[in-house]
Amino acid sequence: MPTRRVTLADVAHQAGVSSSTASLVLSGRGRELRISTAVHDRVREAAETLGYRRNTISVGLRKGLTNTIGFVSDTVASSQLAGGMIRGALDAARESGYMLFMSETGGGPVQERRAIEAMLDHRVDGLILASMFTRQHGALAVELETLPVVLLNSLPPDGGGPAAIVPDEQAAGRAAAEQLLAAGHRDIHLIGAGPTLEDAPAASEAGRLRLAGILEALTEAGVPPASGYPYRSWNPAHGWEAVHDLLERGTVPEALLCFNDRLAFGAYQALQEAGLRIPEDTSVISFDDAPLAGWLRPTLTTFAIPHRAMGTMAVEMLVGALRAEGAHPLGAHVHRVRMPLRERGSVAVRSPA
Repeated sequence: MPTRRVTLADVAHQAGVSSSTASLVLSGRGRELRISTAVHDRVREAAETLGYRRNTISVGLRKGLTNTIGFVSDTVASSQLAGGMIRGALDAARESGYMLFMSETGGGPVQERRAIEAMLDHRVDGLILASMFTRQHGALAVELETLPVVLLNSLPPDGGGPAAIVPDEQAAGRAAAEQLLAAGHRDIHLIGAGPTLEDAPAASEAGRLRLAGILEALTEAGVPPASGYPYRSWNPAHGWEAVHDLLERGTVPEALLCFNDRLAFGAYQALQEAGLRIPEDTSVISFDDAPLAGWLRPTLTTFAIPHRAMGTMAVEMLVGALRAEGAHPLGAHVHRVRMPLRERGSVAVRSPA
């Protein structure tokens, strides 16, 4: 048999006070209404003895809030790479006194719509719509116009939309090229996109922005890409294929700028199969900071996607808006978060010729 829930009336009876007095004490308003210390002590002792817990959902509903935030993602929850977004969001919600309701859609628009409707049915105070890969989000349901919403790792639909948090991919692309240039490299091959801006993957917002930053830095330095190998998907097989093609043509690349770590894994294999050393013969730099990047030998220098920081920021923005006076001040601003460099062992400083 389930145990009966301890009610406020039980606490009041145990403490010998009215239910309204017990409610005021347990809600923290007893002092302002000059309820005596003795009564405070009796009520709190009774609540502790009986194991009373306030029904925060019903309290929140009376105030028009539930202290809950919805987190709807495509495949973030099942991803080893992007799961940091959830950990950051959970930690920030816990520290702010909020619960996080989570749902994963698999990426389908119909499934996303159903997940959002379920969140609205649960009266969440705010909503995070998260994406595994940086992309432009589709049109949002009109029901969300009155709810604070943050897009996480996706951009607002055309014509404006809610606030968005994305990695600063263009700045990271620029920094990656500058890292190689500062190390003295001038023979730089692009693996995954390029050599021109038209050679960016059509479906990859991250690829387009990384390529734009890379080309900015190389153009300013007067160093055009030595070659470019565009691919629609970025897998180890494609990294191996591109580097194998270079070597078959008789080119030992001085430096490889790979558009993600999976491409770099394939590039490593092709170079090592050819008996070439990293970084002595060829330097390699990449993006994402996948879990295996630090296990390769030599370890891979890469720019990390700040998943955890982004998840934390999304919750903090929502909580700030919910606690602000008046209308929520989120607006439609796109917040770009710096991608930190994980400087490891795959880039060598080249001696001047």
